[in-house]
Amino acid sequence: MAPVGGGPRLVLLFSGKRKSGKDFVTEALQSRLGADVCAVLQLSRPLKKQYAQEHGLDFQRLLDASAYKEAYRRDMILWSEQRRQADPGFFCRKAVEGVSQPVWLVSDARRMSDVRWFQEAFGPVLQTVRVVASEQSRQQRGWVFTPGVDDVESECGLDDFGDFDWVIENHGDERHLQEQLENLLELVRSRL
Repeated sequence: MAPVGGGPRLVLLFSGKRKSGKDFVTEALQSRLGADVCAVLQLSRPLKKQYAQEHGLDFQRLLDASAYKEAYRRDMILWSEQRRQADPGFFCRKAVEGVSQPVWLVSDARRMSDVRWFQEAFGPVLQTVRVVASEQSRQQRGWVFTPGVDDVESECGLDDFGDFDWVIENHGDERHLQEQLENLLELVRSRL
């Protein structure tokens, strides 16, 4: 489970609403740090892979921001909730298997069970990061409120989490975003 050398030096656990820019932020950080130092992990990737296998679907098409994925989103959420009830750490364990980089950016924590699993497994090196964006910014990125998707735990499970270690505002102000990313990069560099 842990990388060579005893585990990661830093795990940044990202959360945020759909179209807040979680993937954009983690990819921007990885591009500055390099893939040899920094891995972007997605809890949704093993979830989608398992769902595709069990339902005879195209895994690659479930990974992109397509109508194909959206057609299965509600059922995938219900299916994943059942899987988590049986084993809350199932997707978390799958996501970290074989990762060897010293810095991990987990791009899509959605539930308290995700946070708890990472706290128990990597507490001393874990930092939580919330990416926030206004509804207007999210709408400009293609977000439309969808009942059964935007009002369930997979989108709202961390709304009342409390004190995140970091909050990244991603409302569309590129300069402000870059300043915030630089602060996170300072943290990362201090752990290497």
